[in-house]
Amino acid sequence: MRRILTLFAAVVVGLATTVFNTAPAFAHGYVNSPPSRQANCAQGKVPDCGSIVWEPQSVEGPKGLRSCHANLPQFAQLSDESKPWPVASVGGTTTFTWTFTVQHATRDFEYYIGGTRVAVVDGGGRQPPPTVSHTVNLSGFSGRQKILAIWNIADTANAFYSCIDVNIGGGNNPNPSPHRHADS
Repeated sequence: MRRILTLFAAVVVGLATTVFNTAPAFAHGYVNSPPSRQANCAQGKVPDCGSIVWEPQSVEGPKGLRSCHANLPQFAQLSDESKPWPVASVGGTTTFTWTFTVQHATRDFEYYIGGTRVAVVDGGGRQPPPTVSHTVNLSGFSGRQKILAIWNIADTANAFYSCIDVNIGGGNNPNPSPHRHADS
């Protein structure tokens, strides 16, 4: 009987090892500070966000997209500009902090305002720690802006997307007209 139990245990361990080692690696992450749209939804600061409330780290899609919801229908609310998105007052230089629920080898991080890439940070193909912060120069912009932050995974065709609503220049008016300085 003992031999049978030992054999059974060995088979279970072998099977489990095979299944877990061949399962795809799932990476998940989002910008937590200043709060991204999914962070604001998860914190209950925006109504009617749908399932993103429970999984703010799951906005994953093919590399190269430029949408807040990674073209995933279940997260389409993140691209709804009519929602009352909270606006964070930030300076010309701002630190963005990513939170990862599962780390994955990183190609790079990109930051966009409109169609302009304002920063790229090399990930070196390494797994990040549970949080990563990047200081980004936004001095060429002012007023209310939407920043698209992208975490490009090194060894898959996918990336993770976060949009952050900000008022560059701080101030007390969180809803100024978006514009870019003429000298930039």
